[in-house]
Amino acid sequence: MEPEQQEPTVAEMIADTPPLPDWATDLPDIGQQVVEYGMIGWQVASAWLLSPAAWSQFGLLIVAYVAAVLVSRKARPKIEALLTPAPDSSSIFSPVLRFVLTFVPLLLPVLAYAFTAIGEQVTLSMFGSGAVIAFGKRVFLFIAARILVNEIIQDSFLKLLGKYVLIPVMALYALGLLDVVQVQLTELRIGLGNIEFSAMAIIRGLIAGSILFWLGSWSNRQTADFIQKQEELRPSLRELSTKAVEFMIFGAAFLLLMNIMGINLSTLAVLGGAIGVGLGFGLQKIASNFISGVILLIEGQATVGDYVELDGGEAGTIVKMTARAAILETFDGRWIVVPNEDFITTRVVNYSDSGSANRYEAPFSVSYDTDINTVPAIVEAAVAAHPDVLTAPYPPDCELRGFGDSGVDFAVEFWVNGIDDGRYKYTSQMLFLIWNALKENSIEIPYPHRVVEISGELKTRAVSGD
Repeated sequence: MEPEQQEPTVAEMIADTPPLPDWATDLPDIGQQVVEYGMIGWQVASAWLLSPAAWSQFGLLIVAYVAAVLVSRKARPKIEALLTPAPDSSSIFSPVLRFVLTFVPLLLPVLAYAFTAIGEQVTLSMFGSGAVIAFGKRVFLFIAARILVNEIIQDSFLKLLGKYVLIPVMALYALGLLDVVQVQLTELRIGLGNIEFSAMAIIRGLIAGSILFWLGSWSNRQTADFIQKQEELRPSLRELSTKAVEFMIFGAAFLLLMNIMGINLSTLAVLGGAIGVGLGFGLQKIASNFISGVILLIEGQATVGDYVELDGGEAGTIVKMTARAAILETFDGRWIVVPNEDFITTRVVNYSDSGSANRYEAPFSVSYDTDINTVPAIVEAAVAAHPDVLTAPYPPDCELRGFGDSGVDFAVEFWVNGIDDGRYKYTSQMLFLIWNALKENSIEIPYPHRVVEISGELKTRAVSGD
């Protein structure tokens, strides 16, 4: 059998579109576009509907779709049963199986596409024609894209990208207009100073940039979580590794994006020079803080979780370290942003570096009627009973500090692995222990006493009773 002439593609029909009729030339531009598209649609419909090869391809499309429906109804329950792990399964393959299971809704359009591909080979061998069945294949891919966006993708950003980018692109591809639109967008040029872009390059850059930086954020979170779980590494080294990986990921994403957009990196030399001048003048502090942050992370003298006090009076626990500053959280819940440079150029007191113990003291007084020789042993034993008080480097030590106006002044020194007046409030707890211990031993904590002497006329009258 002589193969029939193959139906022209949609792109070929657009190229062979006859000129507009005289009555349409008086319409506005948008009206002329509508008439032109209508003529193209009529050409496609008439070419396909009047062709015996096209009708056979329509039949094969229907057969392929029905076969895909029947096979998917039988296969889908079995595939789901095979891929669904047990509810209490902790196997390393369970997350992978659950991930693959989410793509089961694509079974129907994928099967339809596969069966249509088989039918396409049949029509090509019999008629030498396959434009209609190729159109059907593209429609099944469009259906698969819709299912992917509406049923499978859960991330809000990816769903938005799929709704406004993937589905329109697949619709143009199904209609055979994607190549035409690409040519039009490529020919449209947009200038930006000495650099010129095509509209296609800008759209491609926006789409690729969104995907790349989303992937960068996702991979950065996964890597950061993995690094933070490595308990054998110092906290500062974990922070430094996290920051280094973050810069590497986003730096690679930026370079890849420039390559996708077709921008020669040598054209960015002028921009790099401008940035260098800006760093030399207006961005000195930012550069200084960035370098100071890197030094802090390398040396590990102050890291997340440390309680620090700066010369300026800022004091708190470091809850976050960024490229520019450290975030301190005070005991009353306020956050203080401290530039990294302050940690390098000023004196910093770190109360919890490397988990070292800290020494505190709790002052108290006893009455002058007390046998003060018994007080140290009583108070030291009471304070040592607190579960957070350490015996090393030194056990609790009660010292006589002086003879006050109202009583004998003592203070007990103790060591703990923590910050006083924080969530443990060590000084308060120790004073409670001291109070209870002194009461149990009948030792009086004195009230203030004052001796008032009356002299002169008032004293004479008081003595005589007047």
